[in-house]
Parts: sequence; C-alpha cells; structure tokens
Amino acid sequence: MVNKKATTTKTGFFDQMASAPSTDEFIKGLWRENPIFVQVLGMCPTLAVTNSLTNALAMGLATTFVLVASNGLISSLRNFIPKQVRIATYILIIATFVTLIDYGIQATSVALHKSLGAFISLIVVNCLILGRAEAFASKNNVGLSLLDGLGMGLGFTFALSCLGALREIMGNGSLLNVQIFGEAYQEWIVMILPAGGFFTLAIWLLFFNVLKKKKMA
Repeated sequence: MVNKKATTTKTGFFDQMASAPSTDEFIKGLWRENPIFVQVLGMCPTLAVTNSLTNALAMGLATTFVLVASNGLISSLRNFIPKQVRIATYILIIATFVTLIDYGIQATSVALHKSLGAFISLIVVNCLILGRAEAFASKNNVGLSLLDGLGMGLGFTFALSCLGALREIMGNGSLLNVQIFGEAYQEWIVMILPAGGFFTLAIWLLFFNVLKKKKMA
C-alpha cells in the first residue's frame, strides 16, 4: 500500500512538471521555428514595411502584442469555444487586439501610423497569428500559449529588424534615421523600393541557411 501511494504521488508530481511552462516553447520561435527565416510566414508585412528599422520594429512589436494576447485568451477559453465556430471566434479575438494596437499606434505617433498604413489592420489575417491560435493555443494551457506567442512574436520582430536594418543602411545610409555614412555614400535606392524587400529576404535566407548547414556538418 505504501509503495503504491508513493508511486502515485511521484507520477502526479512529474505530470505537473510536464504541464508547467517550458522555456523551449519560447526559444523555438526565436530560432528553430523562426516565423520568417524557417517557416516563411507573414510575407506581406515582411516585404512591405521593412524599408526602415523603425517600421520593422513597430510592426514586429505590434504583431507580438497581438500574438501574446490572443494566444492567452484563446487558450483560457479553449474549452468553451464550440468547434463549429472556432475559426470565426479566433478571428474576432485577434481583430479586437489588432484594433487596440491600431489605436495605440495612432495615438502615439501619427507619422508612424501613416507609414505602416493598412498593414496594421492586415495583422488580423496574418497566417502566423491564426496558425498559432489553431495549432497551439487551442490545445495547450495558458502558460505555454503565452510563451509560444512571445517567442514567435519576438522571432518575427527579430527577422523584420534584420531586413529593416539592412534595407535602411543600404538604401539611405542611415539606421533609425541617424546617418552612419558620409556624404560620399551612394545610396542604393532599390533597397527601399518593393524589389529591395525580395533581395534582402534572399540575402538573409542564404545567410541563415549557410549557418544551419555549417552547424549540421
């Protein structure tokens, strides 16, 4: 009887440990399952708003807020949302948080809001956010869902920042609107045009794929 009780207690303890938030859920979004460099998701804002580091950071942080907030709420309500209307419910929740961040950016900086334009509203249909809601938040507890959303959001922000920094440096010779080269620098105008987004994404994908192959070798 004593051994059986001890075994039951030990099993319960490890079950609780397994259900506790794991840092792996946070780290995977930063690198191993990076939304842009690995999963190649959210290409619309990736190519459209990364002509400067400021825009890239703003879009990345806005997306992170929506990811974390929607993941947490969807996870907490996952047992109450009927399966037949789950997608519509997820979109409604996501749209609510997108509206909040849209008004927040507009209240903070009208110039930044104009620069990002309609791409703030398009966060609602970002396949990354809906995908994490359906594939993860609807199946896991709140703690894990918050870590997943934070990791994926910061990974998305990191990737956007890589593109935005390179495009701004090469296209304007500046970083965060601060000139880093002299007057003799010849600006690559193509890098801040739509085509520059494709070029820059290709450069970063090549760079990280080479790093990945070297690590595996």
